[in-house]
Amino acid sequence: MPKKIVIIGSGFSSLSAACYLAQAGNEVHLYEKNQTLGGRARQLKEEGFTFDMGPSWYWMPDIFEKFFGDFNKKVSDFYQLEKLDPAYYVWFKDEVVTIGDTLDKIATEFERIEPGSSPQLKKFIKNAGVNYDIAINDVVNKPGLSPFELVTPETAVRVNQFFKTISDDVRKSFKNEKLVSILEFPVLFLGAKPNNTPAFYRFMNYADFGLGTWHPKGGMHEVIKGMIKLAHSLGVKTHTSAGASKILVDQGKVQGIVANGETITADYVVSGADYHHSETLLDPPYRQYTEKYWDSRVFAPSSLLFYVGFDKKFDNVAHHNLFFDTDFDQHARTIYDDLAWPEEPLFYANFPSVSDETMAPEGKENGFFLIPIAPGVEDTQALRDQYFDIIMERLERLSGQNFRNHIIFKKSFCVDDFVSEYNSYKGNAYGMANTLKQTAFLRPNLRSKKVKNLYFTGQLTVPGPGVPPALISGKLVSQLISKSIK
Repeated sequence: MPKKIVIIGSGFSSLSAACYLAQAGNEVHLYEKNQTLGGRARQLKEEGFTFDMGPSWYWMPDIFEKFFGDFNKKVSDFYQLEKLDPAYYVWFKDEVVTIGDTLDKIATEFERIEPGSSPQLKKFIKNAGVNYDIAINDVVNKPGLSPFELVTPETAVRVNQFFKTISDDVRKSFKNEKLVSILEFPVLFLGAKPNNTPAFYRFMNYADFGLGTWHPKGGMHEVIKGMIKLAHSLGVKTHTSAGASKILVDQGKVQGIVANGETITADYVVSGADYHHSETLLDPPYRQYTEKYWDSRVFAPSSLLFYVGFDKKFDNVAHHNLFFDTDFDQHARTIYDDLAWPEEPLFYANFPSVSDETMAPEGKENGFFLIPIAPGVEDTQALRDQYFDIIMERLERLSGQNFRNHIIFKKSFCVDDFVSEYNSYKGNAYGMANTLKQTAFLRPNLRSKKVKNLYFTGQLTVPGPGVPPALISGKLVSQLISKSIK
């Protein structure tokens, strides 16, 4: 029997859940506090420039294909996809390392830097590919209800990979610190330090070198637009500027929500908003996790972001650029252990208009800059300005070009904005880290233990942070709800 289902939030996981639940015949309503849909994957348009405000990396294209395929659609029905070559540049103090669009190209670059490393790289990526198949086709598709979900013939023979780290794995195979940094980089998408992330997650290296880096023409928000179009075609009703202020419960069963002072009744409620915030919408007896619990969790970093429009094109920059010209380990220690602003931060520079002319006016360049920082740190305009100057000075010095004299638009986004715009716990940007003690069934639950018919989805629950996991999270929660309806 079809049910009325209310979903809080409109990010990737919420839209995913909405599509699956509507496909199953339910009446689905999605409520978003902001004026536009997309959650952290919103879009900013200013002075002819188009900026993705959140996610900017398109990895694991197979996950997107599987999502749309579940509705007898293809990615190409909604947006145009291009494989980037180079995938990205990695800038060090003395050279730029080019990550190409094939493993052979990357192996050649590795061999240039560390003679004899190319066979080792191919072996490493082959093993990472096996982990990828297990992870994507098995582990991440489990709802995190029991530790026994992780016990399969495939995972059993790799159990040791849950008790050693990515850092152990990489450093056993490669000695050159530049190559080590490059291979440790992908796990930052999981929100934790390489020396605190289980080696099993090296499947992210396969996502990087094996599957490549892609770009949807028009930006990552085109994926959101495609999902919205799909949701509407399935009958999902979307409501913007309609933030939930209360989740209603009676006798241990969810009754609906209050949004903009209006009571909306529902048979089921799914929150894709920040998990901690979602629980504050409940009366205390119905909350599963205490403030002490949340404070004890390892959260992924926050970010200082800049959206910048330039009045000219630049030379020798790629679509994606990683600046590793300072100490990788020191930056990680500062933001994970010291919970402080890094003195010499690593940073990421994204110039999508290098590959996509639709992202900036003709003859101009748009730039998206990200500095990973600790969640909960002080956020002031003075600090934002200070760090913008730090990264611009290094960008100019390393590239040999003047950027600051060509700025015609600039906007920043940081900890306070993550809190105000997304109700993000301590202003984190990526959710809860995938450490050993925060993996699978050890993450906050998809299904409330205290309130019947209340569910959660997104980066703080199963399977974890990142856009592809968010799509999977929405599917997992929809499956749990469908089973309960039957």
